[in-house]
Amino acid sequence: MLKQVQHDVAIGVWLLGISRYLVFTVFFSDFMRIFLIGFMGCGKSTMGRTLALSLNMTFIDLDTFLEEKYFRTIPQIFAEEGEANFRLKERKVLEEVAAFDDVIVATGGGAPCFFDNVDLMNNSGLCFFLDVATSSLVSRLITAKTERPLIKGKSPEELHGFIEEMMEKRRPFYEKARYILKGIEIRADQVIELIK
Repeated sequence: MLKQVQHDVAIGVWLLGISRYLVFTVFFSDFMRIFLIGFMGCGKSTMGRTLALSLNMTFIDLDTFLEEKYFRTIPQIFAEEGEANFRLKERKVLEEVAAFDDVIVATGGGAPCFFDNVDLMNNSGLCFFLDVATSSLVSRLITAKTERPLIKGKSPEELHGFIEEMMEKRRPFYEKARYILKGIEIRADQVIELIK
């Protein structure tokens, strides 16, 4: 009888220890990751910075993160190693930031379309596709100061056709995101409303 009581007490103490551990783990794992995907020029970086300020989180532009990690610009990597090697590097840095806590990550436009990148983002946090109208993308990209290898030298008409063609290929990947926001302009408060 005494042995049974000792055994029951030991089990009780063990279960208490486990429950405290679980409570500790849940309490201190209360973090968030938000991934913003979409075609270049859709406003991922601008949205990401605004959300980071509003939610007191860290903003990471995946392209900038990659450039700082490899000490080269994306156009340089494209020119020196080709797109295939760039996409491998992009995957590695995505895996890295997907393990960070309380971050908002804006990916490059092509990132969701390679490997199982969208699955990785959906499984690591909340993934949003910013589905902006082609006409808005054209006007933004034509006036953008950032050099983008895939559209360099294109006229507005050529750019419009290029975007339509690329979106036809990329949309199936983008639409795997958990959330899709459509419009000419997409606001940060629309994202905040969805994650409340």
